[in-house]
Amino acid sequence: MSATLAAVALSLVSAAAYAAAAVAQARLAGRTAPDAGTLRLLGRGAWWCAVGLNAGGALLHVAALKYGPLTLVQPLGALTLVAAVPLGARAAGRRVTVTEWRGTLLTLLGLGALLLTAGGAAPHETLTMTEALAVGAGTMALVAGLSRPGARPGLRHAAASGITSGVASALTQTLTVAVTDRTGPLLDARLVVVALLVSAFAMGGLLLSQTAYRGGLGAPLAVVTLANPVAAAAIGLALLGERFQGGPVGLVPALLGTVAAVRGVVLLTRAQAQTAPAVAAAPPPAPSRVVISSPRVARREHRRRVGAGRH
Repeated sequence: MSATLAAVALSLVSAAAYAAAAVAQARLAGRTAPDAGTLRLLGRGAWWCAVGLNAGGALLHVAALKYGPLTLVQPLGALTLVAAVPLGARAAGRRVTVTEWRGTLLTLLGLGALLLTAGGAAPHETLTMTEALAVGAGTMALVAGLSRPGARPGLRHAAASGITSGVASALTQTLTVAVTDRTGPLLDARLVVVALLVSAFAMGGLLLSQTAYRGGLGAPLAVVTLANPVAAAAIGLALLGERFQGGPVGLVPALLGTVAAVRGVVLLTRAQAQTAPAVAAAPPPAPSRVVISSPRVARREHRRRVGAGRH
């Protein structure tokens, strides 16, 4: 199996694991009070189930990054959206709306266009210590800005989650290539710093996505799916020597794909706004009027009815 096929196969299984984790997180967010802290989440079995699925997806993603560049592996994460939107609708007891299907399709077509322009060579360059620290500081500043109070907190937290996850993937690729290259020490200062940044951004992305899914699954997941490959590809193109296929001409389908993906996210945002009021307005089930009594009371009631019937 070629390196490209291995990267694609591992990315497909990783996307399925991430989709199941996103649905589990969304269901947990719907059952958790908005003011619940992180410590309360740690006591929930559903949270650890989502963590396990995310961990499995992350391990497969790390393996894919060994065989393919960021511009190839990251857009395949869009398949998470394909699986998670219908799974989320099923978990909520409703059908996927036409708008959600259109938004999902446009997002996938856009990211598919980005995938076609991605390079297929196995990665070989890594970030220097200065580059890793600069990427980490810039990401923290951007996430801090997106996490400030304001309108559409779910979408902003989703964007922050996607960016941190994409940066974590870029740093993970540096870690993976450097470790498997075996040309230098395994515990040098650069690799230790990169490993710490990967851990921080991976956990931060998980917590940010949990907050984003409180308002629903479709639109936040679409934002995460879009922000992740954009952040990772930006690092790959700017610092790791990755290039689009076709040179400058390859930028045209990449830009068209970006426009289509953004349009898909907008449609999913509108779909979420339409379905949320409908779910909130659904009437509660009628209360049950079943009365449970003891056997002695039941026998006494039966004798009374029989006696009344004789008269």
